[in-house]
Amino acid sequence: MSILLICTGRDPKVWVNAIKQQQPNVKLYVYPEAHDPLEITYAVTWKHPKGVFNKYPNLEVIASIGAGVDHITSDPQIPKSTLVTRVIDDQLTKDMSNFVLALVLDKMRNISLHHGENKWSPKSYQTLEEEKIGIMGLGVLGKATALSLANIGFKVSGWSKTKKHIDGVTSYNGQKGFKEFLKNSSILICLLPLTSETENILNKELFEQLPKGAYVINVARGEHLVEHDLLEMLDKGQLSGASLDVFRTEPLPEEHPFWKHQKIHITPHIASVTDPEKVVHQLMENYKRLKMNKPLKNVVELKKGY
Repeated sequence: MSILLICTGRDPKVWVNAIKQQQPNVKLYVYPEAHDPLEITYAVTWKHPKGVFNKYPNLEVIASIGAGVDHITSDPQIPKSTLVTRVIDDQLTKDMSNFVLALVLDKMRNISLHHGENKWSPKSYQTLEEEKIGIMGLGVLGKATALSLANIGFKVSGWSKTKKHIDGVTSYNGQKGFKEFLKNSSILICLLPLTSETENILNKELFEQLPKGAYVINVARGEHLVEHDLLEMLDKGQLSGASLDVFRTEPLPEEHPFWKHQKIHITPHIASVTDPEKVVHQLMENYKRLKMNKPLKNVVELKKGY
């Protein structure tokens, strides 16, 4: 039983070192170095080449090195018998909720608007009680973010596929609750998983149901957003601005219109970043469980996509 590491766009050395510290004697290959596909039973990955796992007939588990798994589930050629797991990390969760809080406060107090104006021009701002925060997605990250904002005094509501019960947060669910949720969101935060149902959900139809002048924050996935719809709604004044940390193409191309739009605040996918040393124990714990035929932790429900 051997492990295959595939981490496109990331330095594999830090992951190799972290895995070896946990399991010094493990047989580990880094794609695409030479190896026997028949040996591989466990794959640790981030943004693998589509279809690559078809080469491994004995593969039993594909483990995401991050909280997101859409980079795995979006591959139609994933072997049907293979389990997919994800990482759940308290630090990742704290980083995300703190990052969103920073964006909300920046918008509410107009901090970024003062930068670069080269003139003394104080602007009015909203209070905690005046802003209505709406969070799309109440999973691990969404729930933590909702609680963080509610605990300091924001009016917070959340929307999810099924009903959630979170202290201090108004919960909406399903299509019936969606319109009411949007109507009460002056700042809309997307923390949804990326699935076939949620792809392109941040579109013109949705934006038109928000209060006029609403602000959009996307820290989930770039594929949630219909880019030309956002630009249209910003230019028409239906939206007052947007903070985007994720994009369909990353890095965001230099010629992309988002860079020059005065109402769009861009960050380079930094909301929460996996620390290999803090999460590798989860990956290796599941590897041990696989060898001992024990149930794995944090298994993804592939029908749901998360």
